[in-house]
Amino acid sequence: MEEKSVAIKDARTLGVPKMLLLGLQHMFAMFGATILVPILVNNYFEGEGLSIQVTLICAGLGTLFFHLCSKLKVPAFLGSSFAFLGGFATVAKLDTGIFADMTMGEKLPYACGGIVVAGLLYLVLALIIKLAGVHRVMHYLPPVVTGPIIICIGLSLAPSAISNASTNWLIALIALGTIIVFNIWGKGMFKIIPILMGVVVSYVVAAVLNAIGLTNPDGSAILDFSNIASASWVGLPPFQLCKFNLTAILVMAPIALATMMEHIGDMSAISATVGENFIADPGLHRTLVGDGLATALSALVGGPANTTYGENTGVLELSHVHDPRVIRIAAVFAVILSFIPKMADVIGSMPSAIIGGVSFMLYGMISAIGVRNVVENHVDLTKSRNLVIAAVILVCGLGFSSGLTFTVFGTSITLTGLAIAALAGIILNAILPGNDYEFGKDLKGDINRGVTLKPNPEEIK
Repeated sequence: MEEKSVAIKDARTLGVPKMLLLGLQHMFAMFGATILVPILVNNYFEGEGLSIQVTLICAGLGTLFFHLCSKLKVPAFLGSSFAFLGGFATVAKLDTGIFADMTMGEKLPYACGGIVVAGLLYLVLALIIKLAGVHRVMHYLPPVVTGPIIICIGLSLAPSAISNASTNWLIALIALGTIIVFNIWGKGMFKIIPILMGVVVSYVVAAVLNAIGLTNPDGSAILDFSNIASASWVGLPPFQLCKFNLTAILVMAPIALATMMEHIGDMSAISATVGENFIADPGLHRTLVGDGLATALSALVGGPANTTYGENTGVLELSHVHDPRVIRIAAVFAVILSFIPKMADVIGSMPSAIIGGVSFMLYGMISAIGVRNVVENHVDLTKSRNLVIAAVILVCGLGFSSGLTFTVFGTSITLTGLAIAALAGIILNAILPGNDYEFGKDLKGDINRGVTLKPNPEEIK
């Protein structure tokens, strides 16, 4: 891919005011999806989940940390990862062993502890890639394994979307419809932020309906502003240290398989967008370390997992400003916003119906990405081995809805459906004969899996 002649590599030539404006645009691009994660998690944990303030500061600081690890070269923003939502929902439902008598607020630190371990798995993959090369490693994680796992992540969350939307179908459908309209027919910046527009438009409608005295079908108020008035304008984010438990770790850690694949794809997409091979320089091992440590440090203080954001890659394409300094300005804006509790409470007042409407699209899109992974890599499902692997992963991921609980040395351990699916897929792919997947052979399929248009010659050897 030839570099666009109009691309701006050094935004300082535009002047400080324009750089600040461009940074603000990047912050708004990530904002809707990043804050949606704690809102959804709060729903699972009955109001005792993640803090929006902590989420914002972890996204900002995590992005800055990622830039340090990647030699300040990669124009990527790290926001909240949706892939771990299924894990959060599972931990919230745990009621065996030490979780039997816990409140929702007491369970949350254990979910975060599992994410710390998931983040550290990035470092393991980074080391293996550094030593063996990305092509050899990816041979054991082909799209016939990762695709169905990603499909399971989205589909396992589908009942949650229906449950939330059913509190007020009118508002939920307005949120969903707005996202679809802006995603398909939106122009310029509005096409980049359909989720944020869906939230804003449906929130305004909810406020109008609430003002004229209408209620939800069950009689409850559409909006509750009671916490906003008492919230202060300035305050520290409410950090809380994570805790570790083997069951929670086994819930969360396997999800890293999907998010590491997502990271490799995002690095590829950013490379293609700006015309530079970031997988070669600064190197995939460095970007994995940055993403993994940002995720682990975020969860350590009660934040969600972080991941490189496609929304911000879209902004790079839209603006043709490829300077990582602009992304770092956006990260600083996110940190500043995290010290404004009143803003967090305004966001927290969002009705469940809006969350349901937005989730309709998001959870479906997670599964659709898995389908795209399978299709674009031309996985041949007429081959028995591929059909067996995909079938077993899908049944394990969706069938073990309550997981599999067993006791080892007096400790109760629960393997979630997703963990069972991931293990089954990787093992079957390793032992069944006929694995003909070659990483890097199909550029169109692999563009989302770590191959750029200018591959690193050292890794092909």
